Amino acid sequence: MRVRVLVVDDDASLAELVKRGLESEGFDVDLAADGEQGFRAAYDGDYDVIVLDIMLPRLNGFKVVEALRQRHVTAPILMLTAKDGAYDEVDAFELGADDYLTKPFHLVVLVARLRALVRRSAPERDECLRLGDLSLDPASHQVMRGADKISLTAREFALLEYLLRRRGKVVSKQHIADAVWGQDFAGDLNVVEVYVGYLRRKIDAPFGTQSVETLRGVGYRVAANDG
Repeated sequence: MRVRVLVVDDDASLAELVKRGLESEGFDVDLAADGEQGFRAAYDGDYDVIVLDIMLPRLNGFKVVEALRQRHVTAPILMLTAKDGAYDEVDAFELGADDYLTKPFHLVVLVARLRALVRRSAPERDECLRLGDLSLDPASHQVMRGADKISLTAREFALLEYLLRRRGKVVSKQHIADAVWGQDFAGDLNVVEVYVGYLRRKIDAPFGTQSVETLRGVGYRVAANDG
């Protein structure tokens, strides 16, 4: 699976340079140009790692990382700054950042830091995801309802994993399509509705349960708790 990276930086030329460099290394990269946009993208998306500048318009990087951690967004965050101050570094770590890099930096260093962050977070992402008696094991690619094994296609599995990782949050068709079909998806978003239907027929209908809630005109949500 390709690593999804969100780069939040108001320096458009630098952000594009970083995007091209990371994509050449096999990453999938999205950009955000200010703190508010970055916060929304990080909160709504499902990124493997976030690159976050400190000096941002509208909402600075310290406030963004603090807000994300308060809302239990666990993706590792590497903070960028033109400053070279020890206090900035301490503040970043205390608020929940995972790494820190001072501008200017070499792309090879950024790539190495991001890969290290993704490796360190991998055990957490490989943990079995549960919703009541429904379980999904990313490592073995297995889905169970109680003692019953459920066979899903690769796309159905990816859809269920995405929804379970966003438990309690409403996710739009567009966000689902971007995460499950890829950022280059240009098809009809109704395909998401079709696949949610496929998923329900396999994980819910045979067991008399309802795991995925539809919020008309908004998107989908799975419960935040097992109730």
